[in-house]
Amino acid sequence: MNMKQLTVFKQMVYFLGILYSFFACCNNDSMTVKSPDGKIEVKVSANNHRVSYAVNKENKEVILPSKLGFVLEDGDSLNRFTITGTQYASFDETWEQPWGESRFVRNHYNELKVLLQEAGGNRKVNIIFRLFNDGVGYRYEFPQQEVDSLVILTEETEFKMPYVHDAWWIPASDPYYECITTRSAISKLDTVRTPLTIETTDGKYLAIHEANLTNYPKMNLTVKDSATLCASLVPWSNGVAAYVKIPFSTPWRTLIIGEKPGDLVTSYLMLNLNEPSKIEDTSWLKPGKYIGIWWEMHLGKGTWYYGPNHGATTTNLKKYIDFAAANGISGVLAEGWNEGWEGDWTKHGNELDFTKPYPDFNIKEITDYAREKGVSMIGHHETAAATLNYERQLDKAFAFYQKYGVNIVKTGYVNPLMDFKEAHDSQYGVRHYRKVIETAAKYHIAIDNHEPVMPTGIERTWPNLMTQEAIRGQEHNAWSPDGGNPPEHTTVVPFTRGLAGPMDFTFGTFNFKNEVYPGTRVNTTLCKQLALFVVIYSPLQMASDLPENYEGIKAFDFIKDVPTDWDKTRVVDAEIGNYSIFARKDRNSSDWYVGCITDENARELDISLDFLDADAKYIAQIYADGDDADWKTNPTSFKYEEKTLTASETLHVKLATSGGCAIRFIKQ
Repeated sequence: MNMKQLTVFKQMVYFLGILYSFFACCNNDSMTVKSPDGKIEVKVSANNHRVSYAVNKENKEVILPSKLGFVLEDGDSLNRFTITGTQYASFDETWEQPWGESRFVRNHYNELKVLLQEAGGNRKVNIIFRLFNDGVGYRYEFPQQEVDSLVILTEETEFKMPYVHDAWWIPASDPYYECITTRSAISKLDTVRTPLTIETTDGKYLAIHEANLTNYPKMNLTVKDSATLCASLVPWSNGVAAYVKIPFSTPWRTLIIGEKPGDLVTSYLMLNLNEPSKIEDTSWLKPGKYIGIWWEMHLGKGTWYYGPNHGATTTNLKKYIDFAAANGISGVLAEGWNEGWEGDWTKHGNELDFTKPYPDFNIKEITDYAREKGVSMIGHHETAAATLNYERQLDKAFAFYQKYGVNIVKTGYVNPLMDFKEAHDSQYGVRHYRKVIETAAKYHIAIDNHEPVMPTGIERTWPNLMTQEAIRGQEHNAWSPDGGNPPEHTTVVPFTRGLAGPMDFTFGTFNFKNEVYPGTRVNTTLCKQLALFVVIYSPLQMASDLPENYEGIKAFDFIKDVPTDWDKTRVVDAEIGNYSIFARKDRNSSDWYVGCITDENARELDISLDFLDADAKYIAQIYADGDDADWKTNPTSFKYEEKTLTASETLHVKLATSGGCAIRFIKQ
């Protein structure tokens, strides 16, 4: 049964029709639209030809009247308009994800399209607002008209807050988004990345981001007047933000409105604002877990380049394949297998060749061996952000992998600028990443993109974009001079970066000794490493450690058991930066999994089990911190026990400092 057949309800009704008022601009022209449940309202107003929007929820101000418009080249502005008409629409459907945090997603919204014409001119632009029960999306649409192109320097889009709220943010200065999140008043912000997560003065939660970033630069945010957040588009090297060919639509600017942190996580507003899948047959897209030679090279035990300590050898890869096959791990990643890694490869990315293996890497022998063992190989394309070189080889490189049955490729862009010139999240970078994704789809290859542009839900349209980095992940626990990710890091990122889409964080480390960089380590307990497989979402999850560090340890059973594709997701409880409890139901069985994590503070938490089926009993396999566990002094201490539990019960758990608890519930 395909997704169209599985649509539960679908309706598109222009319930007020197309209302072409053709009225002259007055001082108080305004129109409103509400969410399907009537709680969220957007009001669009025109005052002296300046159009603004405001957002309320249950009659409380969320966004005060905020400006809209553009600054164009040569001092030209497109920000004074006459409203020429309005269109209202309603839409309701339920669609199935090929993989995801929730199998079925309801897409239910009311829409207002405001038709504008430049005051004193002929240029036209529409602004489309879609209101969901959990937030708002809006975008600019340039319809077909006499003008066929625009050169945009920036948007005048604003989010004017009624109060100086607090926000969790990372700076826009890091091209890879690999930063520790800071919490401060929004008045203290400079230029920051989205998603920007906000706790309001009355204890509610907001998240500002974007959806369907296509042929346009990423939107950062700056602050003015203490509480007004303004769009800041990432420019080309010449200062231009975007070259637009009309007709054209910008990405959606998104605002999720939640009562509690978990509401942000379980909002699918961003996915709903992307187009349906362009890949009709998605059966070849397989979520799963993988291991690889990545961690040993980060620890200095192997090299990406050819030589006596080369990591990606036929012999070494067979060892990993054997371990994966013996433990039900579906994939093995090989990095540093191809020619071009010698010296400072980031400075000569043009020498990287994506179809020429090193002499000690026999790709046919390796892939044949993996296939016999029931294991899939995961390929690797590190481009050093030399995008012109990569695009010249793109079809040949994917055809090469397809020939050997490799259908997942991890891509990398380690360089602050593409071709030493353009930003990763500029219009240039966005175009490049999309070309890679679309080309990979032709060869039935899925992408795990590192050093990407921040995700915006494109995986709905191109579900072969299965996961991305754009996060300070586990690798920083191997070599970062600051000692590694602090304990609270993973209690924050599900509610910030995680709102943008799957995160290839690569946790699962059991060995907490670092002989190469002794001042750096994994700053968690072993059980927190387990719990992260539930808390942090990705359809492709890496068990990062060396195979020998898993041997004979009962806790590894949880990594072997835990799925990476979910039927339902619940955030049972969370305080951003302190702790979180996630519950997820396996898509392919009746099992539920729970992950609890805490920051540097030990905690005792009660887990309501009301997500379980009410009329069933479950065997709970509990992996908990040992009584003497401590992330600094005794991180590997854990205990395992089994209990019979029901949905009416509450489970009490104790978490050590930077600790965790991982639970599998097996329905009886």
